[in-house]
Amino acid sequence: MENLAARIILLWGWRRAMLALLAGAFGVLAQAPIDFFPAGFVSFTILVWLLDGATADDRDTFWRRQRVNFAIGWWFGFGYFVAGLWWVGQALLVDAEEFAWALPLAVIGLPAGLAIFYGLASTVARLCWSNGIGRIAALAFGFGIAEWLRATVLTGFPWNAVGYAAMPVPLLMQSVQVTGMYGMNALAVFIFALPALLASDRHRRTGLFAGLVLAAAHVGFGYYSLSRTIPVDKSLSVRIVQPSIPQGGKWDPEYRDNILATLLELSAKPPEEGGRRPELIVWPETALPFLFTDRPDALAAVGDMLQDGQKLFLGAVRSEGAGAAVRYYNSVIAIDDAGEIVDAVDKVHLVPFGEYLPLQVVFDRLGMRAIADNVGGFSAGAERGSIAVTDAISAVPFICYEVIFPGEVVADDADLIVNLTNDAWFGDTPGPYQHFRQAQLRAVETARPMVRAANNGISAVIDSRGRVVDAFAQDAVGALDVNIQFSADSNRILVMSYLNGILIILFFAIVACGTNAFARIRSG
Repeated sequence: MENLAARIILLWGWRRAMLALLAGAFGVLAQAPIDFFPAGFVSFTILVWLLDGATADDRDTFWRRQRVNFAIGWWFGFGYFVAGLWWVGQALLVDAEEFAWALPLAVIGLPAGLAIFYGLASTVARLCWSNGIGRIAALAFGFGIAEWLRATVLTGFPWNAVGYAAMPVPLLMQSVQVTGMYGMNALAVFIFALPALLASDRHRRTGLFAGLVLAAAHVGFGYYSLSRTIPVDKSLSVRIVQPSIPQGGKWDPEYRDNILATLLELSAKPPEEGGRRPELIVWPETALPFLFTDRPDALAAVGDMLQDGQKLFLGAVRSEGAGAAVRYYNSVIAIDDAGEIVDAVDKVHLVPFGEYLPLQVVFDRLGMRAIADNVGGFSAGAERGSIAVTDAISAVPFICYEVIFPGEVVADDADLIVNLTNDAWFGDTPGPYQHFRQAQLRAVETARPMVRAANNGISAVIDSRGRVVDAFAQDAVGALDVNIQFSADSNRILVMSYLNGILIILFFAIVACGTNAFARIRSG
């Protein structure tokens, strides 16, 4: 191990950059759908040794030395994000004639931008670098800060955060209730980087002991959480409709009536023998490729389909205003058994370049539009609220990638999280599986069950501990009936776990800086 570490430490120039890129790319194997979490140990151990070798001439300026540190982290991040997000380019091929030219921007440009955060992580870590376990804590601190920034800056994009690699199954998801996602990111990096200590005698036993304690606590808390029996307080019968409409023809006027007919037919199917009639029916994001104001007959058809006591949540485009002042919203609309729209919640966190253009005036002059702009671009909703499903149960909707943001999925007093999405943009790639994994973690964080309706998958009901109650495979067509049980548990811990995450990051900062200061004192 010492010889391998020495060879990596001594790498220079393009060889060092190439190994950093490959290490980052290999680390993605720990993410869904592969979930090979040992890849994290290899990836971050190599990163530690590369940073060990990030020395510069003492005559160099402070900023010149940091440039070396930043470059290692940037190449690591570039490999990580290219390997983990290449599928984003699939969305540009849905309308290839108009958007194929932007493929390099999605496949290369986006990872290059996101890699800046990992460059900052390695730079921050090197500022607190020291021998032994101190540098492992420094790396955990650097990535903890970087992942928080990645979820925040420029509206944020925390896709494939490192912490997900440590939570591939429900048993290993429960700790996020305590640590929060930001704390889990830092803890995952700390654990994954600990094998770097095997190449030296300093703090080897301390580090391995700390790793074993954390791993045991991670598994033990998961076992405890899953084994707890919580009394059932109420239940709700839900039907998820997955139509699997091809994205390429979805907005073609020729197919609009067929799409509506498919959704109505699947929604009206009788339950299986002995099953409950659904009280809530859920359609995916933008399930209807038209405005209700343009098709009042569609609203009437929905009302005729719904039976007494049923309610429908559907994704649709909603408009306000008229003429040049019209505004469009990506919304979840609630329709009752009388065929009336009783509530609506608009998407608050829009996808840049997907649903709107950040510099609209500039791009309009260049003749460009957003990828999902089929009506004229979307406006963001002012605030998110819950929708009453029955007199006793309410749900809070999140549309598409809103569910990937840990700080935003706060369900307040709602009993249920509803996630409507359309992952048909990305075909049969890792994207839908990664999206689904992140939705699972939001259910665990908020201690609430989740109903997830996706156009072509993955549609599912997830319980409050991240376990999949039932699901449709990708590209399946059908109606999935599930009886959701709600516990009387008042375990509402998201705010506390968020604070705990900050404390965990600060703890690693104190350990790293303290170890660094002690080493400087000892060296005189």
